[in-house]
Amino acid sequence: MDPTSTPRHTDRFKMAATDPIPSSSPGFGTPARPFRMNKSHAPPAKTSILPILLPPATLRPVAFRTFTRKHNLTISSSALQTLAAFVGKNCGSGWREEGLAEKVLDEVAKIWKRAGGGVIVEEGKGASLKTILQTLEGGMSGGRVVSGKGNAQDGSSKVSGIGADVGRIDLNNDSQGSFGSKSGDNEEDESQLSIHPRNWLKTIEAFDIPRLTYNVDKKYFEAIKSKPTLFPPPSHKTALFRDRYNLVYQRLLRNESFQSSLGIAGVPSLQRSSSNLAAGQSYKLTPIANLLGRSGTSHLLLGLLTTSPTGDLSLVDLTGAVALDLSHARMIPEDGAWFAPGMIVLVDGIYEEEEMVKGSVLGGNTGVGGSIGGHFVGVSICGPPCERRDISLGTHTRQGTGEISSSGGFGWVDFLGIGSERAQGARMRRIQEKCLQGEQEKTETASPRLRVAVMSEVNLDNMRTLDALRKIFSSYNDLALHERPQVFVLIGNFVQKAVINGGGRAGSIEYKEYFDSLAVVLSDFPALLQHSTFVFVPGDNDPWAAAFTAGAASSIPRQPIPDLFTSRIKRAFATANSELDRSQTSTPAGEALWTSNPARLSWFGPVHDIAIFRDDISGRLRRSAISTKTDDDEPEPDTTMHEALENDTVSAEQDGPKTKSDTTTPAAMMARRLVKTILDQGTVSPFPLTMRPVLWDHASAIQLYPLPTALILADAEASPFCMTYEGCHVMNPGRLLPEGSVPTVRWVEYDVLRNRGKVREERY
Repeated sequence: MDPTSTPRHTDRFKMAATDPIPSSSPGFGTPARPFRMNKSHAPPAKTSILPILLPPATLRPVAFRTFTRKHNLTISSSALQTLAAFVGKNCGSGWREEGLAEKVLDEVAKIWKRAGGGVIVEEGKGASLKTILQTLEGGMSGGRVVSGKGNAQDGSSKVSGIGADVGRIDLNNDSQGSFGSKSGDNEEDESQLSIHPRNWLKTIEAFDIPRLTYNVDKKYFEAIKSKPTLFPPPSHKTALFRDRYNLVYQRLLRNESFQSSLGIAGVPSLQRSSSNLAAGQSYKLTPIANLLGRSGTSHLLLGLLTTSPTGDLSLVDLTGAVALDLSHARMIPEDGAWFAPGMIVLVDGIYEEEEMVKGSVLGGNTGVGGSIGGHFVGVSICGPPCERRDISLGTHTRQGTGEISSSGGFGWVDFLGIGSERAQGARMRRIQEKCLQGEQEKTETASPRLRVAVMSEVNLDNMRTLDALRKIFSSYNDLALHERPQVFVLIGNFVQKAVINGGGRAGSIEYKEYFDSLAVVLSDFPALLQHSTFVFVPGDNDPWAAAFTAGAASSIPRQPIPDLFTSRIKRAFATANSELDRSQTSTPAGEALWTSNPARLSWFGPVHDIAIFRDDISGRLRRSAISTKTDDDEPEPDTTMHEALENDTVSAEQDGPKTKSDTTTPAAMMARRLVKTILDQGTVSPFPLTMRPVLWDHASAIQLYPLPTALILADAEASPFCMTYEGCHVMNPGRLLPEGSVPTVRWVEYDVLRNRGKVREERY
């Protein structure tokens, strides 16, 4: 062929196929638009879509079927309107016949859950719906999501929200849920994670807990956007008690005793014979403002117990206040709980109207917003029924089916900043199982254990305390590595008298010397320092709060002990870890953690939630609790309804074998009373701010909703106990050195997997 002649078309195609980068220049004899013969680079056939105007009401049935029934999500009106516009634009007329809308909405729901979005799909609920749709639109063709299209990594960084733990958004993952789904990506990530249990232990300070408030209108928790401060406006003080009331109120309405579903088997009839309720109705709450004009009628009220300026008791709710007469009221259960000002209680009784009420703030019928006239004569008083953790999170199993219920609950809410139960629970349980299997293979034991040793009232200014600690550490040091506690919790007060207040025996120099003495004791047990985590929780006598409270109740939550006093202990841990060759062991290094009061220990995310609080609550309750008296001459009131409520709420159980002596001893009765009072109120400080100050902007840190899996309630004035109530295991180590002539040391050993504690006692 003549080299000066023009090549044929077939020759052009051959040249284009052999040339990896064909040129469009006529000088090289290639086509103006070269054909790529490599099929992997061929662009997909793009189907044109004719956009339509899709009304939100038309899309609502498909959205309900996809979001609510399939993914347990609730979609707001604004989000539905946004999705209708998106589906109409990208799916066109085939949104219904070809099922394009349902597939697209299913992908949106999966990405929303993986990005940490809340249970209500709307803008600003933990993820950005607009960003999700923009990312999804880049990966669509012909109304369908196409594999490999769209910048998935960029999209994941955009839509990841609060508590999200998503490495990337996979638009072709067909798994049902989200953080906890058994997708290939999660399995690949989990295979590279550490299998030692202590790597999954996290200490959460009170000031790091998310600040949440309950939205009554949306019936959901929302994050408080304002920055916390020690000098908030007075409205935040009102919001503190309003949020506490709203939490108890919504919890109460979720109790089946307050639901009118009478056809369900197992729900007893709860009406009183003296009540004006119709037969078969359940409890009904009456707002205080609605008592006006209804003199002589019986009602059930939910309100906050307060003391009026004249010293008389009154009951307050969001609508008003009424004077309260409890002189003839019966406590439910009898001597089963304390009731003091600052608590939210249920009172059943009769409203009596008067022209002028003694103790009323304004007197007369002032109506909504103030104290109404008359007084409310209480027949019985009880605390709001407690709610189990699995019911609060919506993870309880249906009766008879064994399936996890998807109705109600706040499983998508991240209460501690470590991921929600619905988002991280399933994944963390798989990791826990893998860690326990690894420990079992290493130690060749039948059942691996995760144990925590808890010591309270560790007074370092008492020389006997150091001997007692040495006895405890030596007993654990002699055990095998897998039998030792993974965590040691040391709780203050670390001195018997308040420090740095001018009148105490200890100043800053002496206080540091006490911890230096503890560091000397710890240095004698390098094996514990190398393989365990030590957590220190301060008390009211520890700095810096004790510098101006002189041992009185300081404001909570309070900061951890400053680093100024703990340097020698940290040095002891560093020295012990440097002596161990970490290349020959996979055990993480031991460490000392100084946390706040209260604090949380999280093990495997939301699987194990251990709350810690140091306070002499029992003594404060005994001093401030109200007392009721019943006249023996009066006829016994009909309390059928209250007996049903009593059976529903009183379910505290002593850990271990039940004997008559275990449940009737004064110490056991007092422990049951203390546990029921605290957990029913849903807070570790159910007192007025004048009795136990609380930082208004950090009130979320003292809440016990949902119930933790375990609560360490360090009360030096109460006897040590371990008790389970509504699934929450409550432990009180008591004093490390109990009073008596015999030198004895006392502490609690907690088994995390069994969720059971045991009071241990030894002589030294």
